[in-house]
Amino acid sequence: MTDATDSRDPRRDAVRNQKALVRAATAAFHREGLRVPMGTIAADAGVGVGTLYRHFPTRDELLSHLTHRSFEQILANVRAAESSGTTPADSLRLFIDAAISQRNELVLPLHGGPQVTAAATATLRDEVHEIVQRILDRGIADATLRPDLTAREIIAFGALLAQPRTADPDWDATCRRLLTTFLRGLRPNC
Repeated sequence: MTDATDSRDPRRDAVRNQKALVRAATAAFHREGLRVPMGTIAADAGVGVGTLYRHFPTRDELLSHLTHRSFEQILANVRAAESSGTTPADSLRLFIDAAISQRNELVLPLHGGPQVTAAATATLRDEVHEIVQRILDRGIADATLRPDLTAREIIAFGALLAQPRTADPDWDATCRRLLTTFLRGLRPNC
């Protein structure tokens, strides 16, 4: 006989609490760094610290969850950019522009987040690099991108533009102008 709780979906309030904790933790880590007190995160989420620890028994588990979730989003972004871009440079623009738009939702190593230690997260990160390289290879093959480009350079530049910060439309516009300038520099013979 199986326990009835094994087959049930999580309670609505548990799902709501986890979403609130993820949002609060992301904002708190951006605001105060990785050592922000767990009590602060719980209070920001509007739950007790016991609820936080039921969902994420340790700080490392919380950080690992946020990092994994962020790499899932980045992977979705690069897949969408690869399939939607009209040119390789357009795919790169779409990829980086999505990160700029999502800057405050992401907890990534290049944004001051924890290093990737979980194998599943490393797999996501590696797939992001592979797809960016595939986009670059397409541009190199059709002579629209310089042959010396690396996925690491593209990702590092995108991470610089997508640093978490308070909402500022002028800054977002500046980042997008910088992105346009960067992409022009990726053309051969520039």
